Amino acid sequence: MSDADSASPPVLSIDGARATIRLNRPKHLNRLQPDDLAALLAQFERIDNDPSVRVLVLTGTGRAFSAGFDLGKVAERAASEVEGESSGSAFEAVANRLEDLRVPTICRLNGGVYGGSTDLALACDFRIGVDTAEMFMPAARLGLHYYPSGIKRYVTRLGIDNAKRLFLTAQRIDAAEMLRIGYLTAMTTMERLDREVDALATTLAGNAPSAVAGMKRAINEFARQAFDEQAADTRARASMRGDEIKEGIAAFAEKRAPQF
Repeated sequence: MSDADSASPPVLSIDGARATIRLNRPKHLNRLQPDDLAALLAQFERIDNDPSVRVLVLTGTGRAFSAGFDLGKVAERAASEVEGESSGSAFEAVANRLEDLRVPTICRLNGGVYGGSTDLALACDFRIGVDTAEMFMPAARLGLHYYPSGIKRYVTRLGIDNAKRLFLTAQRIDAAEMLRIGYLTAMTTMERLDREVDALATTLAGNAPSAVAGMKRAINEFARQAFDEQAADTRARASMRGDEIKEGIAAFAEKRAPQF
């Protein structure tokens, strides 16, 4: 089957506790179309509403993770005299929804990541990338002021100096530099990529889902300077009386893996 024949909107598969979403337009480096954004939102909703899913892996088909949003669609919007939802606003909604997912998320960076998809990866909780990956954010070169939550994610995840460097210079950086600045959680070879992703996914899926979801929410709120302390305190107090802590303590005492 050719790359053109295999092109499709993102593909969702669920295997036990693990969901996988694969961007699937390899001929164009998994460049995202408007229909792809709608499909991703629907898939995120399905994952959030399925209690059997404990972890999500987001990846791409072929030699790149994603080339970002289709610039042709951005140009069409820029040339339109009718003001409506911008392409950036639609993409922003997808990245923000991904960040807010109940389950922990891993971006399996099978190759280069460019433009808006750099923020899509940052919206994941972990990023494991191959040592041949590269990234760049070309907004300044394109004359585009990036959407606010994407800039905030860059700053809170990577720091002010790295955010300025990546946004204002529009320079490419390689995998080693991506790891150094904290964009990658881990770097590995293509041969070991699936092993590394599987190990982390298994660890995340094996932990207490309610505790994980609550702490993920609190950490994200802290990063946004929008921490709901009362809600976090309510979750913490509830966890002290819940089934998860009973099983966790029993498993620890019995020297076995907990079954949540």
